[in-house]
Amino acid sequence: MATKATKKGRRFDVADYLDNEGTIAEYLTAAAEDDDPDFLLRALGDVARARGMTEIAKRAGLSRESLYKALAPGAKPRYETVRRLLDALGVKLAVTV
Repeated sequence: MATKATKKGRRFDVADYLDNEGTIAEYLTAAAEDDDPDFLLRALGDVARARGMTEIAKRAGLSRESLYKALAPGAKPRYETVRRLLDALGVKLAVTV
């Protein structure tokens, strides 16, 4: 979600705080554990915005518009798209038991 100016200042934007690998890892881990299937996509979008959506789209081999569509609420991106996004972000998903 983009920030908006208000009378009291800017709205909270989580992307402003995703400024190091540890924070990003914790955020994506929490998102992956959430029951809301859209939350992980939103979290990936937040990380992409924090790192620069245009650059991430380029690294993933997608247009910026395609990346926004893939991360939109209710989107059902293909596994290949998510995989390319993860690679572009430089993150890996892990499964533990």
